[in-house]
This record gives sequence, C-alpha cells and structure tokens, in this order.
Amino acid sequence: MADQGPLHGIKVVDMTEALAGPYCAMLLGDLGADVVKVERPKVGDQARSWGPPFLEGESAYFLGVNRNKRSVELDSKDAADSDLLQRLIARADVFLTNNPRIDSLARSGLDPATLRGRDPRLVYAAISGYGHFGPKANRGGYDIIAQGEAGLMALTGPAEGGPSRFPSPMADISGGIYACLGVLAALYARDSSERGTGAGQFIDVSLVDAQTSWLANIGASYFATGKRPPRLGNAHPTVTPYQPVRARDKTMIIAVGNERLWEKLCKVLGVEPLVKDPRFSSNAQRNVNRAGLIALLEEKLATRDAADWVDALVEAGIPAGPINFPDETLTDEHVLARRMVVELEHPLIGIVRSIATPIHFAANGPTYRRYPPRLGEHNAELRALADHW
Repeated sequence: MADQGPLHGIKVVDMTEALAGPYCAMLLGDLGADVVKVERPKVGDQARSWGPPFLEGESAYFLGVNRNKRSVELDSKDAADSDLLQRLIARADVFLTNNPRIDSLARSGLDPATLRGRDPRLVYAAISGYGHFGPKANRGGYDIIAQGEAGLMALTGPAEGGPSRFPSPMADISGGIYACLGVLAALYARDSSERGTGAGQFIDVSLVDAQTSWLANIGASYFATGKRPPRLGNAHPTVTPYQPVRARDKTMIIAVGNERLWEKLCKVLGVEPLVKDPRFSSNAQRNVNRAGLIALLEEKLATRDAADWVDALVEAGIPAGPINFPDETLTDEHVLARRMVVELEHPLIGIVRSIATPIHFAANGPTYRRYPPRLGEHNAELRALADHW
C-alpha cells in the first residue's frame, strides 16, 4: 500500500476532454485514484486530434495530460452504453464533467441532482468556462476566452504593445488544480474520521473564476486605488529591480525584494554609491525611477555573461536566474533531480515523457503507473468490471 498513493481505493469516472478536466483527473490518478476516462466512440477526447505533433498517431497534447487512466468508449445516448456508464458511476467516488449545460447532462441522466440523488456519497465536480450560476452561466468557453475575460491578457505583453495570450493554458491548468483541490476537500469532508458527514457534494469550478484568482495582488492594487493597472511588460508593478535585465550575452532575471538585497546587489555589481542615491534609496523611489535605474544596472551587467552574473549573485544570496527555453528547462539537472519528468513505456511509441505532479511527499506520494491510454483500449476490461469495480 505504501507505494500506491494517498488516494488508493478512490474511484473516478472522468467524462471530460480538452485540458482542464483531464488535468484534474490526471492529478487524482497520480495521487493513486483509479481513473476511468469515458470517451465518445471512434472520436474520443477532442484533444486526441490536436496537433501536430503526433507520435504514431497519438497527439502529443493528449499524451501530456492523460496518464494514469483507462479509456472506455461509451455513447451516453445508447441505452446499453448508458446503462454501463450508470453502473460505473454507481461504484465511483468522484464524477468529473466539463459539459457546460446542466440541461444537456439531465437528458442523459448525468446531472448532479440525478446522480447524487442515487448516491449521496458521490463527489460531483463540474468544470466549465463560466460555471453553473451567474448571468453568463452555461456559456461554452476555452482557456483563451477565460484569459481574456479575467483581465490577464490585457496586462500581458510589452508595455507599448497589445494584449497577449499566455503561451501555456493557464486558465485550464488552474481550473484543473482548483477542481482537484475541491474534490480532495469534499472527500475529506465526506470520509474524515472526526468530522466526516458521509455525504459528497456538488463542486462548480469555472475557468473564468480560476483565471480571475490570478489577479490576487493586481486586484488588491485596483481595490486600493480604483485605477486600472497599466501594462508593464516584464517589470513588477511594485518592486524594483524585479525583472529581466540584459547581460553581455543574453537576458537574465534579478529579483530584489527588500533593502538588504538591494544593498547586496549594489556591492556585487560594484555600484555601491547607488545605495545612497536619493533616486534609488528606497523601493518606492526605485519604482518611480525604474527606467533610469535599469539603464545603469544594464551598463554594468554588459561587462560579463549572464551565467557569470547569476553565479555571483546567487553566491551572495541574491535571487537571480537564467531565462530558459523549454528544452533547457526540461534537461536542467535540478529539474531532473526533482523528478519533474515522467517516463512511461507506451506500446506504440516506446518511452512517453510528460511533466510530473510537482508535489513531493515524504512517503506514499504520486505514482506513475499507466501510460496515456489509446482510445477505447480498456473497453473489454471495463465492460467486464463494471459491476465489480
């Protein structure tokens, strides 16, 4: 049992596709849950067609967020398949959906009232673009819509440029993480030996809500001033220097979060007089005079390569680091030592690599047991197991 994960014994029926729902289900699977991925016959999860790249016909996008699952093809509108699906759900602890419309779910008997009416212990998690209450409830939505709605795209990109989409689907990933967090809390509330109610509940997570939560400190500034935050590019709105800066060969990052670090930075760079310069003597003044300060720092940084500066700054206790491309990150010795790259043997592809769950337990933590399944790979197995899962 020690190596099976903290959610060993928890059963999950995952009827989601694209990224947010599958990511949530994968996290639960990594933590030990037995996840059954229900897919549309012949078509499957829409992400199976998202590419290139494809590896032996399998979408790299799909492979990245669907390990630790078994795949079964079921048509909820077919009587026999619907019966099998209901039998699987009857034995599940968790049901995941990303259908944005409750009325559509109700027509197939998959709405929360119906399923939880049959089994009050069921934890029912619904992930959608806008959620299931509010003026925009039941609208469809993808990650990029949420990024735009939630105020982040308007602030992302060069100060003099236009809105920019964050390159990875951060609304989807955030929605998946929040849904997983909600499921774990609901399971604890149901099963805790001290306070357990014995009942599951309905969890409603929207991508727009998940993305809006990223406004944490930006929202606090707006609430305090009533002013629209400006687009600052790579600069921090309230801390300086805390941004990319140019060294001799390439750009690097310096993050000076307090006056002690500012004094250390000036010493390492050999510009100690700046500590007492009234333009830069406090963080507030450095924010006001950011452009002039960065120009002075970059004049000094231009005398050495970024790697040399990073080593010198880190040795002095100043947070600094390189700006990596993904290939540099995913081959970095520290990332590999932290076991952040998962390797699983796939019958068609050979070794499939994906990004690990970034939670390191002292014992009984995440496990990586199943490669991302081929469409319907476990049809026969799960049809035979439905009543004994």
